[in-house]
Amino acid sequence: MAESVDVFLRAKHRAFSGLTEDAEREWTGPFCFIQAADPQLGLMKAWRDGDCDGGGDEWAEEVELTKQAVEAVNQLRPRPRFMVLCGDLVHAMPDTPFREGQERDLKAALKGADPSIPLVFVSGNHDLGNTPTPSTVEQFCSAWGDDYFSFWVGGVLCLVLNSQLFYDASACPQLKEAQETWLEEQLSRASSSSTPKPKHILVFQHIPLYLKSPDEEDDYFNLQRVVRQNLLDRFKKAGVKAVFSGHYHRNAGGCHGGMDMVVSSAIGCQLGNDTHGVRVVVVTADNIIHRYHSLEQLRARGMDEDLRKLLQA
Repeated sequence: MAESVDVFLRAKHRAFSGLTEDAEREWTGPFCFIQAADPQLGLMKAWRDGDCDGGGDEWAEEVELTKQAVEAVNQLRPRPRFMVLCGDLVHAMPDTPFREGQERDLKAALKGADPSIPLVFVSGNHDLGNTPTPSTVEQFCSAWGDDYFSFWVGGVLCLVLNSQLFYDASACPQLKEAQETWLEEQLSRASSSSTPKPKHILVFQHIPLYLKSPDEEDDYFNLQRVVRQNLLDRFKKAGVKAVFSGHYHRNAGGCHGGMDMVVSSAIGCQLGNDTHGVRVVVVTADNIIHRYHSLEQLRARGMDEDLRKLLQA
């Protein structure tokens, strides 16, 4: 097992294709991107049936919602620089029934995305298993790309993290250690005097650091307090501007020490009173402005006018 893990680790950290050119390290003006989460094909039926431990044997609703999200994003002007899906791409856990079909149908729904808008995939607990193993992580990487990596866009450094390694890495401690080493290198380099320094640093992960307050109790939907505080301290020291996540299937979040914790509701199953939607994020020289839009609103009217005006500055 140790040998296979070592081979797997050496194969990791491929650069994210499409946004790696040296020119992307330079700030060229305001831009926008789309943050979405939890298409989670299969959960809507499983939730209605009260059997969320199962993989969900129907997922046509989520496929249609994903297609609507792609359609809405495609027609936005100016075009988003990328669209990131913050985990739980499908509901069926690794090596369970329906997994293969859900992944196949999600990929088919996403094929309609405009090729000028790269898709960024973040791993969630349903993508890796609540207790990931080297095998389940490798399965995700084979299907969707690396479980953690960095990329630059418009002078902004983006870090994509595997939050399940923060939550429970008991079955893959070497993978957790590797991500920790890599993350520390990324944060140290970004906060050093190297040139060019990023205009902003953004983090994308599935599980939120917190839902409302950094000192809230541990919960299924947040990271444990010890882990949370460690990451908060490291992120703030490095100058991270915002952390974007999903997992909660409701909109939530807060701001602590000048760093936003953004929790976005789902494309798919809603567990609260929010609507199926995505978040429009506008990046300016000084700020990260973000707002959740329902799919219906985004398809009918596009992003809010005040956000569009920020992009014309």
